[in-house]
Amino acid sequence: MGQEKIGVLLANLGTPDAPTPAAVKRYLRQFLSDKRVVDTARLLWWPLLRGVILPLRSPRVAKLYQSVWMEEGSPLMVFSRRQQQALAAQLPDMPVVLGMSYGNPSLKSAVDELLSHNVTHIVVLPLYPQFSCSTVAAVWDELGRIFADYRTMPSISLIRDYAEDTSYINALAASVKRSFAQHGEPDLLLLSYHGIPQRYANEGDDYPQRCRDTTRELLSALELPPEKVMMTFQSRFGREPWLMPYTDETLKMVAEKGVKHIQVMCPGFSADCLETLEEMAVQNREVFIEAGGTKYEYIPALNDDPAHIAMMVNLIDRYR
Repeated sequence: MGQEKIGVLLANLGTPDAPTPAAVKRYLRQFLSDKRVVDTARLLWWPLLRGVILPLRSPRVAKLYQSVWMEEGSPLMVFSRRQQQALAAQLPDMPVVLGMSYGNPSLKSAVDELLSHNVTHIVVLPLYPQFSCSTVAAVWDELGRIFADYRTMPSISLIRDYAEDTSYINALAASVKRSFAQHGEPDLLLLSYHGIPQRYANEGDDYPQRCRDTTRELLSALELPPEKVMMTFQSRFGREPWLMPYTDETLKMVAEKGVKHIQVMCPGFSADCLETLEEMAVQNREVFIEAGGTKYEYIPALNDDPAHIAMMVNLIDRYR
């Protein structure tokens, strides 16, 4: 055997190619067709998705994307590319590629690029700090589908998650402290994670526990009293119960109870995107202010913060 050649695949969810109804519809069709995301029986789901949800949601979601779109493109793509480039600069002896579960660049294009470098071992780093069947497992499923058509394959290591990783927690804590220094310490720090249907957790997805693990470690690193921090879940979709408490309802409740100054952070997002820049920074700010709050700051995702890139290097170094 020759010497092993390692390549890194950074994986994230994906984003539309443009902030237009047609591009958003294309993206949402792929995303909402994945059984890991929506597991409703196809016979019921397809007509609802194609006949009702896509025609109604696509123009509305396209407008939201237009409000956060950056000069270089979709925020998620811009920050993911910066992460990839910064990580590649730290790992000059390894090819580092970016692949998305939905949209472009696809996971298949990322795998093909790594194979063109003759890698013998792919380290897959899904940029989801807390495991969920709807995110990390969807990456694993797609890799299985890709290699089903190949006659050979490299070794594959999947970094399942890094919810309690010390360098990740320290990077989050430093980010919170910077925000406190800039805006003053708030009455409450709200940690908002992306939600999943409660049923997924009942069926064995340990995502809520991994969110609690991150929250516990961050609370410890910040040395904040427990009553100054709350953990909630955002971005629910559809009619069945999702993980609670819900972020928007919690913001309304705490403002009505007299909380005036709040700062919010989304530790489950490794890169800023529609759900952080529009839902958290804009929509939920309005909810809080309208309910009687006066000061609301959104703490950005770690994006390409040097401490975040150092954390990625640290995770990948274990496979050298």
